[in-house]
Amino acid sequence: MSTPPTPPQEPEQPSGAPAPPSAYPYPNPQSPGPGAAGSFPPPAAPVPGRQDFYATPTLVGQPSPPGAPGGPGQPVVGHPYGPQGPYPAVPPPSGGGGTGRAVLWAVVGAVVASAAWAAGVFLIGGKGAGADLRGYTAPANLCSSTDYSSFETEYPDNDGSPTHNSLKETALDESYCSINLKKTGSGYADAYLSTQVDLHKKSDPGPEFTAMWKNYQERYPGYDVETVEDIGEEAYLVSEDTTSGSTSGSLYATLAVRDGWTTYTMSYSTYLSSYDEDKDPPSLEQVTDWLKADSKTTLDQLKD
Repeated sequence: MSTPPTPPQEPEQPSGAPAPPSAYPYPNPQSPGPGAAGSFPPPAAPVPGRQDFYATPTLVGQPSPPGAPGGPGQPVVGHPYGPQGPYPAVPPPSGGGGTGRAVLWAVVGAVVASAAWAAGVFLIGGKGAGADLRGYTAPANLCSSTDYSSFETEYPDNDGSPTHNSLKETALDESYCSINLKKTGSGYADAYLSTQVDLHKKSDPGPEFTAMWKNYQERYPGYDVETVEDIGEEAYLVSEDTTSGSTSGSLYATLAVRDGWTTYTMSYSTYLSSYDEDKDPPSLEQVTDWLKADSKTTLDQLKD
């Protein structure tokens, strides 16, 4: 049985001679060892089979000075503020010096960054996934962008002061316009027209829009619902007419349109009393055609 080789002994330094250069990568490498005055408290013994992610890599081929972490007779000490977690062992750099350490931590950093990016994509659905507004805008004054020229033959007197308001928020942009429609010589409104556009910037309004307008008559019996083609992604016409064969009644119609995450409505309403016998209202078919034509024009004007 062969005798194991005797480990090399540290050469004695002449009294007063300067200390040899050290590979210890911190200022004042020849700091006192554990237990000496002014030193850090003695480090805890390493746990077998567990690697400290923040441990200082030992430089291959360059001995550490006696008393320094990782030096002869000293255990490898983790970062004084780092957790002691069961992280996988990181292989030491292939060469000594700062270049090897930089390459090692660059690789580790790239792995961590990639994992964080993958987690972010999984949790929030990927960067750049935004609202599908189809280029529509919600102007501060929607009345200036509302086309109602189809109604002007029946109601030639313009409303000199239409009502409008708007909302600008993180989740929703909304604009509203209300116009009084007047026949020639009327001192008050004979009918009412309103438009509204909503830009849903945080959620898709599609399922709720369909549920509300397609099934309108289930919530409000007496109304008719018609699917309208060639306007937006989906559109519904909701109407009620109680004026037929009577001197009084009401006529109501709304065209509701969804195009992507933008929703739009144009509504017409009128009410007849016994005092309005000389003011015949337009037919529901006429109003329906006017709503479709003017909604198409208005939606085109609301695009960027």
